[in-house]
Amino acid sequence: MINIEEKLKLLPDKPGVYIMKDLSGKIIYVGKAVILKNRVRQYFQNQANQLPKVRTMVKHVADFEYIVTDTELEALILECNLIKKHKPKYNILLKDDKNYPYIKITVNEDYPRIVFTRKVDMDGAKYFGPYSSAFAVRETIKLLRHMFPLRSCNRNIERDMGKGRECLYYHIGLCSAPCTGRITKEEYKKLTDDVLMFLEGKRDVLLKKLKEEMEKAAENMEFEKAAKLRDQIYGIEKTSEKQKIISASLEDQDVISMARSAEDACIQVFFIRDGKVSGREHYFMKNTDDMDRSDIMASFIKQFYDGAPYVPKEIILDVDMEEKDVLVEWLSEKRGNKVSIVVPSRGKKKELVDMVYENALEALKNDVSLKMERHKNDSVSELSNLVGIDYAERIEAFDISNIRGTDNVASMVVFVDGKPHKSSYRKFIIKTVEGQDDYGSMREAISRRISHGLKEQKQIETGELKEDKAKFHIMPDLILVDGGLGHVKTVIEALQQLNVEIPVYGMVKDSKHRTRGLVSPDGEIDMPMTGRAFRLVAEIQNEAHRFAITFHKDTKSKKLRSDLLNIPGIGEKRMKALYNAFKTIDGIKNATVDELKKVEGMNEKAANAVYDYFRSHG
Repeated sequence: MINIEEKLKLLPDKPGVYIMKDLSGKIIYVGKAVILKNRVRQYFQNQANQLPKVRTMVKHVADFEYIVTDTELEALILECNLIKKHKPKYNILLKDDKNYPYIKITVNEDYPRIVFTRKVDMDGAKYFGPYSSAFAVRETIKLLRHMFPLRSCNRNIERDMGKGRECLYYHIGLCSAPCTGRITKEEYKKLTDDVLMFLEGKRDVLLKKLKEEMEKAAENMEFEKAAKLRDQIYGIEKTSEKQKIISASLEDQDVISMARSAEDACIQVFFIRDGKVSGREHYFMKNTDDMDRSDIMASFIKQFYDGAPYVPKEIILDVDMEEKDVLVEWLSEKRGNKVSIVVPSRGKKKELVDMVYENALEALKNDVSLKMERHKNDSVSELSNLVGIDYAERIEAFDISNIRGTDNVASMVVFVDGKPHKSSYRKFIIKTVEGQDDYGSMREAISRRISHGLKEQKQIETGELKEDKAKFHIMPDLILVDGGLGHVKTVIEALQQLNVEIPVYGMVKDSKHRTRGLVSPDGEIDMPMTGRAFRLVAEIQNEAHRFAITFHKDTKSKKLRSDLLNIPGIGEKRMKALYNAFKTIDGIKNATVDELKKVEGMNEKAANAVYDYFRSHG
C-alpha cells in the first residue's frame, strides 16, 4: 500500500507537474505548480477549507506522481499536453469530446489543397479555426472554391500532369484543374495566396490587390481574366457586407468573455481581424462547480490555444488570472512574437468585452441540447447522492440470461449522463460456467470487461493502441447489476482481485418483478417511486434485461439454426425453405410432419427427420 504521507515529505521545492491517480492507476487530475512541495501538500491539509469538488477528488487519490521542470512555462506546456492526452475526470475541460472543425490549406504542397479537417498536425499546412459548426466550414470552403478554385483531391499533380481529363469540379467552377496543366504553378500560387489573405481577415488588402489586377487586365484587353477578377471581387464584397468595424486597432485580437449558470459555463470568443469581426464561436466547459471565474478562464485559454494553429497579437478578457504572466510567455512563444493579455475596466475594449459577454449569455440561454442534458443530469445527480458518490457520469449495468442453465450470456448496457449510449453496449458469451450459476456468469462478465479496460489503458499509455480504437478503456463511475446482495458481493470480489475500486449496487425487484430499489453490503436504499433516481434505475434495469434477453434469443436461434444442418437430409437449401415457411425456429419446432412435408423441397423422410430431431432434443 502506498504511503502518501511519506511521499509528501519527498516533494521538491521546484516547479513541475503533479499527477493524481485513483486505486486502478487511472489519472484523475493533472496540475502545475511553481513550488511542487507547497502546492501538492495543500490538497491533503485543511480539507475543511477546500471546495467540495476538491474534497471529493482527494478521497479518490490513491497515489500521485510528479515531474520536475526547469521553469513554470515548461510546467504549463507539460500540463496542457497531459490534460489533452488523459482528459482527467476532475480537471476543468472543454465540454465537447469532439474535435472542432478547421479549414486546412496544404501550403506544404506544390499545388495546395483546401480541405475540411478535425485534426491539426504539425505538417507544414496552414489551419484556420477552430469553428463550432461543421456546416459553416463546408459552406465557407464551397464559397472560397467558387471565388478561388483550389483543388481538394489527393492526386499527385506532378506525377499525373496531363495524363487525364478535367474532372466534374473543373466543369462546375470549383477547381482550376492543375492536373491537366490548365493553370501554371505561378498562377495557382497566386490563387492560394488570395485564399490565405481572405481567411486571415485581410480582405481590404485583398480587394485592393484584385481591383488593381482587374484594371490592369482590362487595359491589356484580357477581358476573360478581368471578368474572373470582377467575380472574385463581388464575392468578397458580398461576404464582407455584414461585417462592421468594431475596433480601431489593426492588430489581430481575440475577445473572450464567460457567462455562467449554476451548472454550466459558456465561453464566447470573437475573432477580430483588421478591426472587423471575422468570426465567433462559443464553447461549454465542464467540471466548473464552485470554481472561480479566473480558474475556468485559465483552463480555457490553455486548452483552446494549445490546439489552435493561430495566436493573435492581443487577447482581451473579462477576468484577470493568477497565471497571466506565464500564459503570456507561453502564447508569445507559440506566436513567435509578443502577445498581450488585457483585462479592460473602461473604454472601447471594455465595450467589446461587454458585447461578447451578452453573446455568451444568449448562447447559454438558448442552447437546447444543454437544457435537455441538464434535465437528465438531475436524475444522475439524485442517484449519485443516494449512493454517496460525486457524479456517476458513466453507469454500466449487467444482466445474465439463460434457459435452465444453457446458453449462458451476459449483457452490458451503458448510460452516459443519464442517457443510453448504445455504441458502448457489449455482449458476452459465458465460456467458463456450465449450468445454472448466475454468480459465476456475472463474475466472468465483470472480470472480462474490467481486464479488457485495464489492458487497453496500458496500451494507450505505451502508444500501442489509439484511444479512438479502444472499446473498454473508459471505466464506469458506477456498476449496477440485475440481482440482489449475492450478485453484488460476487462483483465486488471480482473487482478486488483486479485491484479496482468502483461502487457496485444491485437492482432488486418486488414480488411483481418490478424495480424496487438498490442494495449493497451496507443495506438496501429505499427510493421514492416518484423520484427521478428511481425512474432512471428502472429504465437502466429494463434496458439491461431487454438487451440480455434479445442477445440470448439471437444466440440460441443461431445455434438452433446451425443445428438444422446436423439433421440428416437437411442442407442449406432446405434450411432456408423451412425458415421462409415458418419464419422462426419455434415455428419449425412446433410444426407437424404434414406441415413440414408441404414446404418446398421437403419430402416425408426429411419431414420426419426434422420432427423427430426436435422431439428428442427438447
